[in-house]
Amino acid sequence: MKDKTGRVIVLAFLAAAVSGQAFGLHQVVPNQRVHHATKHRSHLRRILWNPVFRPSRDSLLRQNEEIDRLELPRIQNQAELEQLIASQDLVPIVAGQTLRFDPRLDPDRRFCRPWTRDFLDDLSAAYYKQFHDQIQVNSAVRTVQVQKKLRRHNRNAAPEKGETASSHLAGITVDIQRRGMTRQQVAFVEQYMVPLKEQGLVEPEEERHQWVFHVAVSGRYADLRESKMLAGEQQDEAQNAPLGEPPSISVESNPQQ
Repeated sequence: MKDKTGRVIVLAFLAAAVSGQAFGLHQVVPNQRVHHATKHRSHLRRILWNPVFRPSRDSLLRQNEEIDRLELPRIQNQAELEQLIASQDLVPIVAGQTLRFDPRLDPDRRFCRPWTRDFLDDLSAAYYKQFHDQIQVNSAVRTVQVQKKLRRHNRNAAPEKGETASSHLAGITVDIQRRGMTRQQVAFVEQYMVPLKEQGLVEPEEERHQWVFHVAVSGRYADLRESKMLAGEQQDEAQNAPLGEPPSISVESNPQQ
């Protein structure tokens, strides 16, 4: 009887051990699958994220070099911001058919330099013509105070001082939302900016964590726009001139002749 009882205890112990091993395997396998799936998704994201305008230290340096060339201040606080708005050194970005704001963007920060607004107007008009959709501005001018607060909870934010400081502090830069755009729309914006970057008129970055086009606009963009407008006016004048009459050409008098 005792032998039988002993055998029953041994068999029960072995059954428990086998069950425990099976249970352990059951716990490990899903974790391994999750681990492999996570690694696969991370690898896939690295493959898919292949921007035309990759962020870099050199890009930040170029943005700050343009600010220094234009002799623009880094706006320290709200008082300085309001002063630049009052003097119209900063102009309002106007929402409309082709452009909208992230509703979380403070109305006091929906301002930029005049040439930056020109760039936004031109890009949003071209984008709307192509897709009948708006671009969204997520950020524009910032003060040093705002940038300091931003860096407390966003480790990817640029510093508020130094040679790689955020170009938002001078009002030349806007962030345009990339999240939600189709591949075709992203490609359109990239190709739109490629020749402008080659001419040194914009310095764009495609931020990975914030999913925006960060675009610093050179003061030279105003010269490009003015030359295009002048060329358009001359073309209109030529088209509207009466038959048989050449368009009028303005020639400045030269006192040396």
